[in-house]
Amino acid sequence: MLRKILISGGGTAGWLCACYLARTLNVKAAGTVAIELIESPDIGILGVGEGTFPSIRGTLAHIGISEARFIAATGATFKQGIRFDHWVRAPGTAGADHYFHPFNVPSQRRMELLPYWLLGHAGDVPFASAVTMQKRVADAGRGPKRLRDPDYQGPMNYAYHFDASRFAALLAEVGRELGVTHRLGDITGVTRREDGAIATIQTREFGDLKADLYIDCTGLKGALLGEALGEPLHPLSDTLFVDRAVAIQIPYPAADTPIASYTISTAHAAGWTWDIGLQTRRGVGYVYSSRHCSDDDAEQVLRRYLGPAADALTARRLPFKTGYRKAQWRHNCVAVGLSAGFLEPLESTGIGLIEIASYLIAHLLPHDGDFARAARHFNAMMQARYERIVDFIKLHYCLSQRQDSAFWRDNQDTVGIPQSLQDRLAEWRHRPPHRLDFVTDLEMFMPASWQFILYGMEFKTTLPHPAQYPDAVAAAQEFQGLRQASNQALADLPPHRALIDSYLAGETSARAAFPARA
Repeated sequence: MLRKILISGGGTAGWLCACYLARTLNVKAAGTVAIELIESPDIGILGVGEGTFPSIRGTLAHIGISEARFIAATGATFKQGIRFDHWVRAPGTAGADHYFHPFNVPSQRRMELLPYWLLGHAGDVPFASAVTMQKRVADAGRGPKRLRDPDYQGPMNYAYHFDASRFAALLAEVGRELGVTHRLGDITGVTRREDGAIATIQTREFGDLKADLYIDCTGLKGALLGEALGEPLHPLSDTLFVDRAVAIQIPYPAADTPIASYTISTAHAAGWTWDIGLQTRRGVGYVYSSRHCSDDDAEQVLRRYLGPAADALTARRLPFKTGYRKAQWRHNCVAVGLSAGFLEPLESTGIGLIEIASYLIAHLLPHDGDFARAARHFNAMMQARYERIVDFIKLHYCLSQRQDSAFWRDNQDTVGIPQSLQDRLAEWRHRPPHRLDFVTDLEMFMPASWQFILYGMEFKTTLPHPAQYPDAVAAAQEFQGLRQASNQALADLPPHRALIDSYLAGETSARAAFPARA
């Protein structure tokens, strides 16, 4: 019988997994399964700013964290999508200089609009602007919801930006409230049983710790699954070239500086910068390929992007290996977060993968102790999800028209494009993406996201039989209706910073009215 789960490592991965399991298993009230988390007091968390995917709202709601508490505790702001600057073509080249990946899905109130957009019935309007109102809302500096809207709900689909270290601290606080036992200590080794499973975790402070299931959240080194059990990292460097980042946190020039409600991703000669607006600062970093750019040159690219305001600020350099472990659950050990794998931060898949791993563990948990059966199911779903994410990320690079550097030319070379992605692109030359191209339970990105990137990158789909789409008049009316509806959205939705300030004021009032008990 499963009676104890031991999570090795804290941070976002450890504490998000702990909170999700504790809430799902009702640990504090039921008392049937104990959850313990041990983390080193000496290992810090990189608080460079984190972007998330809209699924985080459901996760936070399930755990039981109010939206106001989350926003106040983590420095969070709202994220309505990603703006991609200079990904299609180099700066100074004729043509559009950016496109938008919104979180709203295309309107389907009357019909699927994509074929009619391809046939020109929306006019000369970018796809995201034609089929949703979210780009116009975000460009106008509006938030995705009103303060009166229920927690984690609003007219626009959204996620968040937040400070990673503050998020982990909040989750730790909530985890303890939910009944998770928290230990501060250093793991010194792992002992194994005769069948290869983990017998105990050895610690400096507490001796040997024993559990039925061990969850590895020890970061990139994967101390349990990688080092102790020997599960290798499947490398992706031949497909996803970036392997370094350099980051700077830059304060706002004034307390009322407007905050963009989207990530700004700007392509450069050997990679791209993220630009994330939090409540009091921006988190900005350059993700690049060390094969195409030196560390010193990369830092100069970042500093040129930021301008004089960053001259006196210190940059942090962050090397990483892109890849994942194909078997993320072996014997009685399962890896979550960086221990399982790392895909570059484009499209913010990191926390989303922690969410899905926690969800799968909670709902596949073998209370009868048959870990082999659960591991097969878990590994099949996680490997398929990683494979599909790799294709989606590569899509951003391989469709670029940029020829100004070796990095972009190499990304367009079919040698580095997975065959699965090549096959999809060949099919989509003559038909738009369809839901049958995607297996819902294995996908992080639904068809709409593929469409936004595909046509934002100016991919060409030729519909061979336009007569199959007879509703051109109705489609044109729908495109016009969306433009008119966006006018109402602009009038109804508050400025992004004003929305954040309202949440902060409300949380402060609530804490004053109901102070924490000693």
